[in-house]
Amino acid sequence: MSEADIKYIIDTFFTLFAMVLIIFMVPGFAMLEAGLVRTKNVSSVLTVNTMIYAVASMAFLLIGYTIAFGSWENSSMSIWAAFLFQMAFVGKTINIMSGGVSERVKILPLMLFTVVMGAVIYPLIVNVSWGADLLAGTMFDINMYDLAGSTVIHSTGGWALLAAILIMGPRKGRYKDGKIKVIPASNVPLVVLGALLLWIGWFGFNGGSVGSISSVENANAVAKTIMNTNTAGLAGAIIAAIIMYARYKLLDITMILNGALGGLVAITAGPDLYDMYTPILIGAIGGTLVVFAVPMFDKLKLDDPVGALSVHLVNGIWGTLAVGIFVDKVSLLAQLKGIVVIGIFAFISSFIVIYVINKIIAFRAEDDVQVEGLDVNEVGVEAYPEFKRAI
Repeated sequence: MSEADIKYIIDTFFTLFAMVLIIFMVPGFAMLEAGLVRTKNVSSVLTVNTMIYAVASMAFLLIGYTIAFGSWENSSMSIWAAFLFQMAFVGKTINIMSGGVSERVKILPLMLFTVVMGAVIYPLIVNVSWGADLLAGTMFDINMYDLAGSTVIHSTGGWALLAAILIMGPRKGRYKDGKIKVIPASNVPLVVLGALLLWIGWFGFNGGSVGSISSVENANAVAKTIMNTNTAGLAGAIIAAIIMYARYKLLDITMILNGALGGLVAITAGPDLYDMYTPILIGAIGGTLVVFAVPMFDKLKLDDPVGALSVHLVNGIWGTLAVGIFVDKVSLLAQLKGIVVIGIFAFISSFIVIYVINKIIAFRAEDDVQVEGLDVNEVGVEAYPEFKRAI
């Protein structure tokens, strides 16, 4: 067996292992969202997350992957491993969106949007950033550095969520008489489990994006990437805890976890490029942004039950800019251009698709359905049938 064959096998195994870690983010999103919504909507949330993985992955297999990369050719590893790794990413953009419209979104129209996002919108964004690059040589050519998708995945999902919220509006009773009605998490242990599954999945998300582990140099790059990813999450959690205690004398675990996720999103653009200390600053800023962005979006009456706009959109932008700020060889202007081009395309395309689908099948559940709960009306299976459903 030649050295090339050994490297091929090692990188194929590494990519498959990273893919499995990323798939752990499917139950991560599901548990996080199931814990943050009311008990009457838990089965609906779980169904949505399961169907997003199935539908988005199938759309990417049949259409999206070829649009994104032009072909299936790959000489460094199995083409099947390369596909599976990329496929593991696609559902995350819709998971980000679905969490932010929880407790009021109907499953069928959301699945129709999932098909379009997985087959066309997300693959086109990948094409101009990581893939075949149909914008090469044009004024819109994107030369930003975004290793694992602070913008390509997280901001894309955030822009789609913003479009959906603007079309659908808030949950019934969320904003009443100029006041914000607090809707507490129904199952905090599930929130913790979900967030920590996401955290673990991020090691495959970012570490696997290095692309190879079959040399000493690449192995060190993967290890450094994972270490920096973890560091940013730690810093985000710690700063969120400090700010919450300083402001309210309380340590809100849901905000601490969102601070960690904010730090993880922020580091995703360039964890392979930083020294071991810069991620502390990037993650801390990410956690801070989450703490202040959550109430800001509420004041704007953008109802986001899981804080996805604050975690993914805001920190997707911050993380992409951070590479241009802290890495000399990366142009800040190029990073900003990538954010703007992808942001405009993701928001406008998502808005148009959601608007059209909404005209055919309403995205938003009727008020009486929201009161009774989506589990009864959308799924027919209640997650907690022995509990009295709360209004």
